[in-house]
Amino acid sequence: MTETLPIRVVALYRFTPFADIAAIQPPLALACCSNGVKGTLLLAAEGINGTIAGSEEGIDAVLAHIRALPGCADLDVKESRAAVMPFHRMKVRVKREIVTMGEPSIDPLEGVGHYVEPADWNALIAEPGTIVIDTRNDYEVAVGTFAGAVDPQTRTFRDFPAWFREHR
Repeated sequence: MTETLPIRVVALYRFTPFADIAAIQPPLALACCSNGVKGTLLLAAEGINGTIAGSEEGIDAVLAHIRALPGCADLDVKESRAAVMPFHRMKVRVKREIVTMGEPSIDPLEGVGHYVEPADWNALIAEPGTIVIDTRNDYEVAVGTFAGAVDPQTRTFRDFPAWFREHR
């Protein structure tokens, strides 16, 4: 059923250093608008994050544009489908951070952990001593979480660093 839905929805992000985000924004906005793509993309010196929607061809064109940006060839993309366009307009915004933590001393390009393949997730969280902290906001955690996960009861992800310092 979902393959027949006409609108392609793509959530994406990539932590990569952008030297001149002001030069990236206008051509990216033009690529989105000229291909009928709508949604929100956030640009910061640390990378790109956002969700966009459009036709197959429109999304392909915008993803090609983004993947051509420095450091974005391995862009992380999650796709879904929609019956109708979920967004009303296109926004390409320059921000201080693409994932708001409010901690300028934290560099998401440094101290990176290792990627866990989905097939390895259950084994990892079953290991003794593994602690899962559900860093989503309070209403997302209320919908469901992993059994035994610690809920920091944060309203936004920006609240997490203070919680972590207190509970380390």
